[in-house]
Amino acid sequence: MRSLIEPTPWDAAALGLDTYELKEATPRAIAQMREAPGHYTVRVAPSADRRLLLESGFYYCDTLIEPWCRKDRLLARRHADATLAREVALEKVLAICHGAFRHGRFHRDLHVAREAADRRYDRWLAELHAAGRVRGLLYRDTLAGFIAVQDARLVLHAVAAPFRGRGLAGYWWSALCEELFAAGHSEVTSSISAANLAALNLYASLGFRFRNPLDIYHCVIA
Repeated sequence: MRSLIEPTPWDAAALGLDTYELKEATPRAIAQMREAPGHYTVRVAPSADRRLLLESGFYYCDTLIEPWCRKDRLLARRHADATLAREVALEKVLAICHGAFRHGRFHRDLHVAREAADRRYDRWLAELHAAGRVRGLLYRDTLAGFIAVQDARLVLHAVAAPFRGRGLAGYWWSALCEELFAAGHSEVTSSISAANLAALNLYASLGFRFRNPLDIYHCVIA
């Protein structure tokens, strides 16, 4: 019988427990889940019937949405003092990353320690940095944040606290989007929590639209 649960070893290493993802929210998948204790994730459309999930012990953690933009829709903004750096020290971006992702689904999960959720993002950033995918965000030559990119997808980003709320992020995001379009990509995308209003407003202000919402549910099987 085909397995409907998939181990997620990357999460397991970061969180210090066995972790899995359900491939579908069906009674057969739930039955297989009961045979392997651990922490489970399932992603469902917001319109899906979630009664089976709730009856099986799943609880809501987050809604992810996908910002997307084409070159002809980008409302780019530029500032001479806000630039990107291809070379940035890992320890400096890790200092910005650690504790910055309070909107993340594992940070919102009361069954996961905050330290473990922080560690998950730190490990992710370190892997992206090792692959050369992290751009530093500079303001007047001071490191103010980072954006990690895979192909034309912005996969992880944060701005240091002293630089938030100053209208600077739009300049950095514009510069990176223009760079990706100039490299031949037809579309730039990302993935953000619907609860992250600052990120939502940023992407909307740059001409991004939103699609593919997914509700994320977790469950712990002892």
